[in-house]
Amino acid sequence: MNSIKRWWTKKKIITFLILVLIGIVSMLFVTHNQMLYHDTIAKVTTVQTDKPQKQVDTFQNVDHLTDQKLHLVLMNGDKKGQALTITNQYSDSQATDQKYKVGDQIFVKLHTYDGKLGGTIKGFKRDSVLVFLAWLVVCLLVMSMAFKGAMALFSVLLNATLFLFAVKLDLKWQGNHVMLIFGVLAVIFSVLTLLLVLGPSKRMLATLGATVLGTSISMLISLAIFALTQEKGMFYESMEYVTQVPRPLFLAETLLGSLGAVMDESTDIVATLFELKSIDPKVSRGQLFLSGRKVGQSIMGPLVNVLFLIFMTDTFISALLYIKNGNSWGYTFAMNMSLGTVQSLISGIGIVLAIPVASGLAALLLGRRRAA
Repeated sequence: MNSIKRWWTKKKIITFLILVLIGIVSMLFVTHNQMLYHDTIAKVTTVQTDKPQKQVDTFQNVDHLTDQKLHLVLMNGDKKGQALTITNQYSDSQATDQKYKVGDQIFVKLHTYDGKLGGTIKGFKRDSVLVFLAWLVVCLLVMSMAFKGAMALFSVLLNATLFLFAVKLDLKWQGNHVMLIFGVLAVIFSVLTLLLVLGPSKRMLATLGATVLGTSISMLISLAIFALTQEKGMFYESMEYVTQVPRPLFLAETLLGSLGAVMDESTDIVATLFELKSIDPKVSRGQLFLSGRKVGQSIMGPLVNVLFLIFMTDTFISALLYIKNGNSWGYTFAMNMSLGTVQSLISGIGIVLAIPVASGLAALLLGRRRAA
């Protein structure tokens, strides 16, 4: 109880109240900012729902379609305040459609037919959800980590800005230098993130070196394997909505995904060894290296599995759709999950390599030679 009281200081209380006030003001703003949008926004006032109609396709998949009559009030534009009635149809799965309820704010495209105002639904107005989640993340970071949390948040915003700039640069160059752009971006990501979070220190240098080396070696190994196997079984055509050559984009995506995992592991190993050094200043380089290996071995398994799940969940829905429409497991895996599996394996190589690299660099920077 005393420790909680010491943590919950007057400064913390003031910070918390300021964050709550910012959250309330932000939510009030995004729920009343319709005038800032060029697209027409309407609010659902009443809903009339018909009985569901059963539907069965050629693969005996059963679904139900339900018709809705939505009564809306326009919230912006020249016709603000006018009433409007639109029909909507949704399924139980809601894979490509949506059920609406009273109070929802939606984008509509207006049109006039025989002098009567009508419209077509374009989708939800979701900015309130995004703003709330962003506010929640900021609160958790600032309240739990104070200045370091603020620096972590700033690094995320800075990296997001750099990523958008890299994407625009890639589009400007028409995809001719994808690996160069995102390779340089990966190094910049690493340097800026570690500088902001750890500061200019030996810990930062050891973590940066392990991150860059582990990621680079894993990518070089994967390229060598691709060359030896002639990339058999790599279905780049399964990448959706790609308007450039898919192979460089796949490699760039793998590079950035592997970078995050390797940086995470390297940070944990190096931080643990620095704490060990502070507890026992006389610890030798050999002892630090062995301790780093043990730390890496304990976190390697969970980290690889988490990364695998992240890659695979991105394809889970499309894989279910393939299977439900009569495709075999082999074809479904090849067209949906094979690239994610390859990305997981490449990242796993980087995670494994980062253990000795991070342990060795930290030991060299921190340890003492054992007396002869």
